[in-house]
Amino acid sequence: MKITKLFRLGPTTLPLETGRVDSWNSASIAAALASLGYPGFRHLRRRGRSNPAVVVLAGITAQDVEVRVIEALPWVMIRYSDLDWDWLIRESKLRDVQNRLGFLVTLARQVAEKHGEAAVAVCLRHVEAALEHARLAREDTLCQASLSDTERQWLRQARPKDARHWNLLTDLDSESLPYAA
Repeated sequence: MKITKLFRLGPTTLPLETGRVDSWNSASIAAALASLGYPGFRHLRRRGRSNPAVVVLAGITAQDVEVRVIEALPWVMIRYSDLDWDWLIRESKLRDVQNRLGFLVTLARQVAEKHGEAAVAVCLRHVEAALEHARLAREDTLCQASLSDTERQWLRQARPKDARHWNLLTDLDSESLPYAA
């Protein structure tokens, strides 16, 4: 980590450590997002930096995460589009959360396209295509395992088409992301 500071390397050069990923919660993910520069968490005390791919993996692996934390993950994908996508896709498949990743990549691509970030959008489109081949048929939530049966039933009817495509129960879409405007 001292080398990354000495040579002013970006956080994508930090180690890809999965040892603690499954134990992260909303607070630890939010702190990691703050250290990556996410504006929505700039008020939080910054901790040591983590590789953005590890932060995304921690976010999509967690079973119950605050929505504002999930909303930040597409921002990470846009801001650090040079992250190690092969590693992230492989790790998401190992944990059966590739649909969560695919959906968030879709949202990130839509925001990148809207903001005219063509190179980022092309990168994300390739990631989307890779995840499409691994899309799971089973229904899942977007890191909201504690949803009630009533909420699940409502989301089945009200979810956006991209959430339906990725078999996720969520009402999140790219237009509702705080940085999408």
